[in-house]
Amino acid sequence: MELSESEKPSDKCPEALKDAESGTEVNRRSVLVLVGSFFAVFVTTGFLNAFGVFQEYLYAHLLSDRTEFDIAWIGSLATFLMFAAAPAPGVLLDRIGPAVPLSVGAILVPFAMFMLSLCTEYYQFVLAQGVLLGIGMSFLAIPTIAMVPKYFQQHRGLAMGATIGGSSCGGVIWPIMLDRMLNHHRLSFEWTIRIMAFTMLPLGVLSVLTVRSPAKPVSTTASGDGEDLQDDAQQQEPRKKIDFSIAKNGTFILLCIGLALTFLGLFTPLFFVTTYATALGHSASFAFYLVSIANGASLFGRIIPGILSDRYGHFNLLIIACVTSAVVALCWTAAKSAAGLVVWSLAYGFSSGAILILQAACSTQLSTPETYGTAIGLVLAAVSVTGLVGNPISGKLVPHGYLALSLYSGLSIMVGGALIGWSRVKQDKKLFAKV
Repeated sequence: MELSESEKPSDKCPEALKDAESGTEVNRRSVLVLVGSFFAVFVTTGFLNAFGVFQEYLYAHLLSDRTEFDIAWIGSLATFLMFAAAPAPGVLLDRIGPAVPLSVGAILVPFAMFMLSLCTEYYQFVLAQGVLLGIGMSFLAIPTIAMVPKYFQQHRGLAMGATIGGSSCGGVIWPIMLDRMLNHHRLSFEWTIRIMAFTMLPLGVLSVLTVRSPAKPVSTTASGDGEDLQDDAQQQEPRKKIDFSIAKNGTFILLCIGLALTFLGLFTPLFFVTTYATALGHSASFAFYLVSIANGASLFGRIIPGILSDRYGHFNLLIIACVTSAVVALCWTAAKSAAGLVVWSLAYGFSSGAILILQAACSTQLSTPETYGTAIGLVLAAVSVTGLVGNPISGKLVPHGYLALSLYSGLSIMVGGALIGWSRVKQDKKLFAKV
């Protein structure tokens, strides 16, 4: 069987070659990149994971004249634009490095939050939270997610798990912040959002300062191998700028389609578990905490599968995560008591968290280090369309009962997982092969 692109020695970036020779990938520079990436994801996808709290609060207070279907479009639009805009920061990263796209994102995200604090009408929420915040998050999150694999080859799954773990931490902390400020301290919605914006601002600056491209190795021997590596990189640079060959890879296309179908129903339980809990008669405060519980479990669902995927294969663990998430989603309406909802939230948070971390690891596995940004950008662009329509479709299904919502979510993830399984088989037909 032919070696995959990521296994070919010539495809590894100079920093990866240097780390492979020294036997370690952990150094001050790589750790700083992990820290900056963690906080960038904390501010972006971590905040998006808290939209279930916004869904409930806006429906009960600021936008009570709107349906859940209407409000769901706000979060879906933010998710869509974060993913749909991903090719732009991804290509910029591959061409000029992370500084420019990260700076754009670090400015747009807090600015969008300040604009959100001024919103009173539905269209204003759509523009501030749906459009501006979604685009800003794309420029802040995508370069950091694509940069981490350039520093970690042997432990890519673990590194990506630590990075995407910022999303889980954000999904825990942001809803609690909202609940405490809005429902306990009785702060206004305006000042609640402004406080969150002031929290995001320094974290975005930290990401800009810490996430950098791998340094070119300097030759320390008389053989001049480091100079040869630099000369080769300079000679290949024009070709890297226009390398979109990954988009013609059949296995990569199958992965994109499978992930797109998975995302059609992946966020439905996270967005609607709060309304489901209140519909059963539970308090709004308890319902808010279910989002934090699910996202807290997803932290372990991103780190543990990340470690296992480095040993047993990224695609193998992604398929298992899809099947597990689908089964848990199909069992959604079986949870009715407070204890049952907590257990279900833990289970779904853990299994769905693995999907979000392994999608990046699988996409970079099929690409070269020079095109990591492009590959991740194309994958996220593929899931953006289904991410846009998935939750509004869920909102339309709510009047028909949450069983319909459960079936929609579970079957979408199951079909998507089947296509991802097909892309895995195309790489190696052996059942227990590490893929």
